[in-house]
Amino acid sequence: MMFSTIYGPITALQHNKYLNTQLLICDIDGVFSDGRIYLGNNGEELKAFHTRDGFGIKAIINAGIQVAVITGRKSTIVEKRMTSLGVQHIFQGQENKLEAYAKLKQLTQLNDAQIAYIGDDVPDQTVMTEVGLAIATQDAHPIIQQIADHKTSIRGGFGAVREVCDILLETRGILAQAQGMSV
Repeated sequence: MMFSTIYGPITALQHNKYLNTQLLICDIDGVFSDGRIYLGNNGEELKAFHTRDGFGIKAIINAGIQVAVITGRKSTIVEKRMTSLGVQHIFQGQENKLEAYAKLKQLTQLNDAQIAYIGDDVPDQTVMTEVGLAIATQDAHPIIQQIADHKTSIRGGFGAVREVCDILLETRGILAQAQGMSV
């Protein structure tokens, strides 16, 4: 059986996994951003974030779904952006993403089946094999695409997070009532 979404059909299994999700964990580089890192002559780092992703995150938080980020790099830009979106759990500088994942499960008291993770590259693999719903961006590394339960139709940094947020809301029948803010 297939279910229709605004991004295309998903299977009954995917639908159930989206419906069961109570926590969305996101990687940053290649998911919220396009994966490129811009460095200025004075060492400043710049990243581009899509406002649609911001709206989606705020909308799912308003709907009662928790959000976390686990990223290998550490950046003030990420801290500011995620804090401005209301992301509850921010784990940066995580060489071992499984450690952060274990802390998140303890903090939220959720089990693997209630957690989704969106990633794009090999460092995301360890957590993606543990969660109930593993999502790869459209342009994710082939290894990540192979282990994912679902692949977005949109590339990382260009609205892939928004797509996941919309499907989370759509499977609950509340997409039309989504409330967020493009920031």
